[in-house]
Order: sequence, then C-alpha cells, then structure tokens
Amino acid sequence: MKKPLFWLLLLVMAPIAVLIITTPMDSQKQYIFALISILCLVLLNFSKKHAISVVLILISALMSTRYIYFRATQTLYFNSEIEAILGTGLFLAELYTWVMLLLSYFQGVFPLERKIDPLPEDQRLWPTVDIYVPTYNESLDVVRDTVLAAQCIDYPQDKLKIYLLDDGKRSEFAVFAADVGVGYITRTNNAHAKAGNLNHAMELTQGELICVFDCDHVATRVFLQATVGAFLKDSRLALLQTPHYFYSPDPFERNLTRGRSIPNEGALFYGPIQKGNDNWNATFFCGSCAVIRRSALQQIGGFAVETVTEDAHTALKLQRLGWRTAYLGIPLAAGLATERVVLHVIQRNRWARGMTQIFRVDNPLWGRGLTFPQRLCYLSAMLYFQFALPRIVFLTAPLAYLLFNLNIIHSSASLVFAYALPHLLMSIIVGSRLNGRYRYSFWGEIYDLLLSFHLALPTMVTMLFPKRGKFNVTDKGGLLNAGYFDFAIVRPHIIVASLLVIAIISGIVRAVGHNYFAVDPGVIALNVGWASYCLFFLLGAIAVARETRQVRKTIRIDVELPVIIHYASGIASRSVTRDLSMGGCRIKLPDNRHLTDEIEEIELELNSGAICLPVSMVGASEDDIRLMFAELPLSLRRELVRVVLSRADAWIQPTRAQDNPLVSFITIGRCIVDVFIRSWREWRAAARAGNVTPPRKDDEEKAV
Repeated sequence: MKKPLFWLLLLVMAPIAVLIITTPMDSQKQYIFALISILCLVLLNFSKKHAISVVLILISALMSTRYIYFRATQTLYFNSEIEAILGTGLFLAELYTWVMLLLSYFQGVFPLERKIDPLPEDQRLWPTVDIYVPTYNESLDVVRDTVLAAQCIDYPQDKLKIYLLDDGKRSEFAVFAADVGVGYITRTNNAHAKAGNLNHAMELTQGELICVFDCDHVATRVFLQATVGAFLKDSRLALLQTPHYFYSPDPFERNLTRGRSIPNEGALFYGPIQKGNDNWNATFFCGSCAVIRRSALQQIGGFAVETVTEDAHTALKLQRLGWRTAYLGIPLAAGLATERVVLHVIQRNRWARGMTQIFRVDNPLWGRGLTFPQRLCYLSAMLYFQFALPRIVFLTAPLAYLLFNLNIIHSSASLVFAYALPHLLMSIIVGSRLNGRYRYSFWGEIYDLLLSFHLALPTMVTMLFPKRGKFNVTDKGGLLNAGYFDFAIVRPHIIVASLLVIAIISGIVRAVGHNYFAVDPGVIALNVGWASYCLFFLLGAIAVARETRQVRKTIRIDVELPVIIHYASGIASRSVTRDLSMGGCRIKLPDNRHLTDEIEEIELELNSGAICLPVSMVGASEDDIRLMFAELPLSLRRELVRVVLSRADAWIQPTRAQDNPLVSFITIGRCIVDVFIRSWREWRAAARAGNVTPPRKDDEEKAV
C-alpha cells in the first residue's frame, strides 16, 4: 500500500474509528465484539500482502485505543488516596504502552528495503575516505584485527587512509600502528570521550568521507564499495548506516539454553525499526559501521558532544539542517557482543541516559528542520528508553489487590478482561506478523524486565538533571573460567518474584474461601492470572543471570573452505574446514595419518590464492581434527583476517523462521526450566564435594 492511499484510508475511516473507540458496551456485548474482531484479524492474517498488514495495524490500533478510552472514562474512580495514586500510576503506564505501540506501528508500516548503489567504473571519480578506529581502554588483542580488517577493504589505496585514534595514549598501540602502516592519532586530554576523539581526528585528516568502526568491529572487504556509491548518487546524503552484527553471543544467547535459536536483542532495531526510519529519512547514526560526509559534519560543528549518545544526536543535528540519511540493511561488518549481563546493563544504561539527554537538551519535538514523521521516529526512540518505570508498575500492580486489598481499577473483572483481550491479542498477532523474523513474541518482555530495575533511577535522574553522568566504555573480549549465578544483578528481580509468589498463594487462598473473605472470585482470578503472567517473564529475566563459562579467546565461525594438511613427513592430505577462528580451526578428518605423523601447517585455498599457517594439534575425534595456530607475524595475521572475518559474505545469514507466538512462549518456559535445573544440579554437586560456595566472577567483571 502506498503512502497517499494510506493517508486517504485514515481520513475515510476517521468517523468510523471514533464510533468504534467511544461506543460503550456491557461485558457480554464487548465479549461478542472482541471475539468477532479477533476472528476477522486472524482470518485476514492468512494473507501476506502488505496492504493487509496496513489494515491489521489499523484494526489493532483501534482496539488498543478503545481499551485506553474505556480505562480513561470508566475505571478511574477510587475510594482512597493510596488507590488513586496507584491506580493513576497504572493508567499512565498503560498510556505509555499505548503510545509506544502506535509509534512502533508508524515506524514499521512502510519499511524501506534499500539496495546497494554501485560505484562508477572510473575509480578517479571515487571519493577519498578516512577510516577511524577509536579506542580508549580496550586491549590490543581486540583492536588489532579491526585495523587489519580495515586494511583488507577493497578500495584504491591512494584514496583510503586508516587511523587508529588512541585516547588511552598507549605506546604499544603506537608501535602496532607503525608496524602495520596506519595513522596513529592521540591527544593531550579525553574531553567529550569518543565524540571528542573523533572531532580531534577530523582536524588532522582530510578525507571527503569518514568511516567509523568501533574497535571491535571488523569490516568485510566490500564495505566501502557497498556504501560509498550512495554518496555519489545523492549529493545531499550525509550518513549511511549499516547494521551492527555480532558474531559472538550476547548474554541472552549464551546463558539461556535455547538462546541461539532466537533472533538476538538488536535484530529488531537493525531490521524493521531502522528500515522504517529510513523510509521517513530518520535513520539513526549508531556510532560504528557507518559512512559520513565530512562537509555535512563540519556544517554541524563535528560529532555531537552534548550527550553521551553522540551517534544518534549527530544524526539528529544533520537532519535538522536538511541533510538526508540512509540505512543499508546488509551486515557488512561484525563485532563482539557484551559478554556479561552486568556489562550489558552498563551499556544499556548509557544508551538510556543518552536518549533521555537528547529529550531534554535538543528535543526533536521542538525546533526547526525536522518533518513530522522524523519527529515521531525520534520520539519513539526517546520514549522507548523510559520503559523501566512502566515495566515495574505492571509487575507490582497486582500486589496492590492480592496483598493489600486495594482496588486500583474501578470496574468488574469481566468487563476489564473483555476490553483488554482484543488489545493484547491483536498487538501480539500484528507484532508477530510485522517483526516475526527479527523479534519473537514475548522476548521483549525478557529483555526489558532484565534492565528495568537498573534503568529506572538513572533515567529519572537524567530527566531532571540532564548534564549528570559520563560516557562509559563497554568492555569487550573478556573470559570467564567458571560459570556462576549473578545474584547481585537480579536481586531486585528475585525480591519482586518472591512477592508475586506470596501474592499468588494469598489470592488462591482467598479465592477458595471467597465467602469468608468477602471477595469477588472474578477479581481474584484476574489478579492471580496477571501476577502469574508477570512472574513467568520475571523468572525468564532472572534465568539470564546464570552466566556460563567463556574460555575461548576467539569466536569460531562456521565456514567450509578447501584445505591442504601438511605433515612432518612431507605428505599432504586434502580436506575442508568445519569452522575457523583467529586462534585455530576444526578440519574434517581425511584419514588417520595424524595418529602417527605430526601436522606442521595447513594451507587454506582461496580464489585469490592460498595461505599457509603453522599449527599444532589440540585434539581429534572420529570426524574432525582441532588445530591451534601458532603465533603469526602481522602480515600473515592480516591474511587470516581476510579469510576468516573479512570475506564479502562472512555475515550474510539465512532468514530466521517466522515467529509463532505459542512456540515462543513455550521456548521461554523451557529456557527457565533448563537454567534452574542446571543450577540446582551444579549446587548439589558442589555440596556433595564439600564446596557449597558458588563460583566467583573473574576480576574483569564490573559492578553496576
């Protein structure tokens, strides 16, 4: 469906929409209306046409708005001040959720599938590019391969310069930069953190385009050829952002037994959300894996320094001046995800504070330069990071009635359920349809609940005092020698979960003896169901805190390449790789010669040539051999980076299976059971061994 037709449809439907939203019904009629509406939506959902998606969005938005109208006009009557405070707080939390639902529908209704704009054949027309790799306190092991990968990018060498921006002022980084032949830039202070580092480099370099990679993001060889052409096609294009793809698992993928079978947490943002933003010329700069026009940056005074999210704020400033931005949804670089839950929380804390700062110091709703859709896209991003307090309100609201007999919703349980049912079910179905290959149903609950108790206070403080706080670098590349349960990070979750268990038991007791307690069984049932729903997802968030061991320094990537195995005797065997990493490889076993003849090196055969790598055997099975690479000189390591990390198709993954909400719900339940059974077994084993103290964290972990 085209946008003009969409707006015409909205105009025609406006009177009907008002009628649907405002017509009051008793519970019986509302149940009939709700069931008919849900049935229509389910039947329409069988069609995969985009026009039907738009219709489903409108139906869901209408039913959600009808629920909010019902809550606003029929349920906000209270018998005491405490009920009024708690009841109003719950309604405001629901109002927030409704606004976010409508904004997400607006962002996702017309995703833009942008294609690569090819560069002209005449390389003399290609612009000059400066690649910046900013670093502060990361280890050289993390930064080294990012720089080497940048050197592997296919682009004319006279038009490409690479700079290592070291805010840590470390001599070993300067030596490394000199050894590999890239520029090294440092400064006398660390003012404005990463943004200041980038701005200082701008003063010392001259490339027409600036390409930024975080120090753990390795680029594929085609990165610039896939992105630079857009700047030649559109002289007003200031920014082209590509996805942040992570080749290491995040805490949810690693700690939950079935985490690898679901899209990771960032997939939704780097899929439908950014593609939707691109449609409205509201693409966000994400700090890495992006190309920016220097002249546009100079016009806004360089990278934004007023907030701790210099990336999104920089894009906002560019768009205010009429520059265009774009999003190419093809993974052309990959980096390391946060390894620990505690580090994940620290990173999200900074993002939440940064978006809140933008809301306060440069609110996109006000000021000149932005279109109305751009303002809505930024409003969605800023409001999203205020989810912490509403989430906590939803978690704790059923406690008011079950533990303290406070009525914070003035209505019968039957009527509330009749209005809430279509609102909840339709939002789940439509969300699954729109985003089902990028975010499986209910997983957003797990992601948000894990963070809520840690983000609530920082976001509120930042809203009041936007200048407080500083830029925090997220540690990457750490190891964990033993698994442990991080009680500290989920202590508030455990407390609330305990209260919910007590409340559910109390509710069941009161429901059984409802005549004695003089309570309405329907109201009890509604609150017990609500509390049970909250407890289920809260347990899912708690399960993520079961940290698993991480003893491998380099991540192995599944790739099949022809290889020649060279033995000490001079004999060679042909085989293929099972996986590769920067530290070693696993090779399909060609024969049993390795039992009597030492393997000295392997030769990887590529279309562009072959590279020989000295190895030692780590182990073998009936099917494969595990080999470890010896210490490599930089020239050979660069070739290995080109083979393992910089292949053009290195990060192109098959499309995920479409979401099934019921299967997704069951998967979360299985994750919860698996984690707690595993923890119980490990505790029992430790108790039998006389060591009941759980394994401790390594010294790399930080407190929140």
